[in-house]
Amino acid sequence: MKLYSGPLSMFGAKAEIAAREKGLEFELVMVPFEMATLYTPKHPEVLRINPKRQVPVLIDGDLELFDSTQIFEYLETLKPEPALWPADPKARARARLLEHKSDEVYFPSIIRLMSLQRTLEDPAAIDARAAATAFYDEMERTLGAGPWLGGSYSFADIAFYMAQLFGARMGAPMDASHPRLLAWRDRMSARPAVAQVAGAMGRYLLSQGRSLPPFLQALV
Repeated sequence: MKLYSGPLSMFGAKAEIAAREKGLEFELVMVPFEMATLYTPKHPEVLRINPKRQVPVLIDGDLELFDSTQIFEYLETLKPEPALWPADPKARARARLLEHKSDEVYFPSIIRLMSLQRTLEDPAAIDARAAATAFYDEMERTLGAGPWLGGSYSFADIAFYMAQLFGARMGAPMDASHPRLLAWRDRMSARPAVAQVAGAMGRYLLSQGRSLPPFLQALV
């Protein structure tokens, strides 16, 4: 099994964490990446398999997959234990929705901030940070008194952890108004698979002269 990812691929990191949580054996292939040119030139296997020309890409024998969620669903079927979706159908549906919202509701605001780092007081940046804060408020309520977002530890936790890592880097961090989320993030960072993947990303950022939020600095 080969997993193609990138040093700063949030979606690749999601798939890698899931594979490591499952204890699967795989070869991790980090595609070429430079801060100035990003993922150009594209890796030929990524170009061949994914029409979106993005990582992650998974090859397992004659099976070729792209998209972090599709890859995860295959890994969950391939090795059901330890489970990374709740067993109860309704809890599983809620967890799947949380993972989707992390990618498609929260993360677009962070993508907007990526292009506004020199103008963080621009109205568009202010709106993006407000949207991120509103999502944190929602996740604080969702978490409640429980340890994990979906009840049991799941891919929803992995997805939001990686997404908020980029939020913290881009100027939309969680703060003291979200104490349950901060404690949740500490629990996430203590997981060996999460620490391994996020720590590697942090070391890459440091090698490029980039600063790290304190919780990520602690994993380097």
